[in-house]
Amino acid sequence: MAPSPAASTEPPRVGAALAALREQQALSLDELSRRAGVSKSMLSQIERAQANPTVAVVWRLANALGVPLAELLEAAPRPAPPAISTVAAHDTPTLRGRDPGCELRILGPLTLAGRFEWYELTLQPGATLISQAHEPGTQEHLSVLSGRIAVQAGDADATLAEGETARYAADGPHALRNAGPGAARAVLVVIHGE
Repeated sequence: MAPSPAASTEPPRVGAALAALREQQALSLDELSRRAGVSKSMLSQIERAQANPTVAVVWRLANALGVPLAELLEAAPRPAPPAISTVAAHDTPTLRGRDPGCELRILGPLTLAGRFEWYELTLQPGATLISQAHEPGTQEHLSVLSGRIAVQAGDADATLAEGETARYAADGPHALRNAGPGAARAVLVVIHGE
């Protein structure tokens, strides 16, 4: 009878998987450190196989990267991501504003949240999306697809018709209001400041 193979006593090395996932998502060590609440030096040591993280740290990293815990623990190489990934309409996350007539469909990947975001905005008649100040240097770009939308940013305001775009500072209070009789739709792009 052949002896059964001994179980590995060495903990899984997550460094290569962590580095690959971080690179795939175009995240800097600083950004991943901020998202996961793990120091930049610890992340660097993990990626260079100079430290093995605790399960709690691996769990925080997996959550910050938006992947299952097992993906960081697997030793086998992962297949390349698909050339084209798609999201079904019913799988697109949707946010409702405080105003029930306001809806934001999140079109951008969640991995870019806090840096670069884009949404499909729908404002029903009379609806308003009121936003508090984002971090310094943040800009918003609003392109109206249908209807009319009034933009207020600080002391400035403008009303846009279908096909028009407004670019404005979003590091102060700002608001978007349906200025027409029917529903208004727009693409809203948010570029966060550093």
